[in-house]
Amino acid sequence: MKIDGVAAIVTGGGSGLGAATAKLLAARGAKVAILDRDPVAGERVATETGALFAECDVTCEASVKTALDAAEARHGTARILVNCAGISDLIKTVDDSRMPHSLDAFRRIIDINLVGTFNTLSQFAARLCAADPIGEERGVIVNTSSIAAFDGIAGQAAYSASKNAIAGMSLPIARDLAPHRIRIVAIAPGTFLSPMVEALPQQYRDALAAAVPHPSRLGRLEEFAEFVETIIASPMINGTCIRLDGAARLQ
Repeated sequence: MKIDGVAAIVTGGGSGLGAATAKLLAARGAKVAILDRDPVAGERVATETGALFAECDVTCEASVKTALDAAEARHGTARILVNCAGISDLIKTVDDSRMPHSLDAFRRIIDINLVGTFNTLSQFAARLCAADPIGEERGVIVNTSSIAAFDGIAGQAAYSASKNAIAGMSLPIARDLAPHRIRIVAIAPGTFLSPMVEALPQQYRDALAAAVPHPSRLGRLEEFAEFVETIIASPMINGTCIRLDGAARLQ
């Protein structure tokens, strides 16, 4: 799949991995639509890249439909979807006061990370099915998992569950969408220098970087975006989850 001239959707495109991906796709000539619940951040990146911004709650069917309608009206049928919208939190199953994990907090993380990802990709794919193929495929979906899906730390029960499910649904969805010539791939990034990580004390950031065998540093947001570009360009990458972590294993 070529990027130049193609319409692309990036959820969570107002910051972090999503913003880096939106910027790279725009630089490669894609007609980018940024979907984000933060209008200030989303508009800022849209202005920088010439993209369209649509305020969107990925957990809401109507909100996603409205945002996709706006993107389609401006750019035509999107061929690329990159799902970066998500949240994280550290909450133990039972805390030091012997209080159980808040069920509302657990549901919130699952809803945004997992349900939001599926809500967006299913609506995106349904629209794309009606488009003519370009060569041997119609388009590609890239979801964001995490290495926490496989070796999550204490306090990541909800986050790890959501990211593991994103990895786990890649193959069945790839099989569902194969007759429509639509690919789906998940990336499981390690610790990247996102706004959340940048807010940590330098000592903690240094410890995270030192835990990466090689290269022994935090991932750069641009490296995630470049890997998205590689997936888009490689038709045989499909139905899988790929770690992007410098061989890191969470402790």
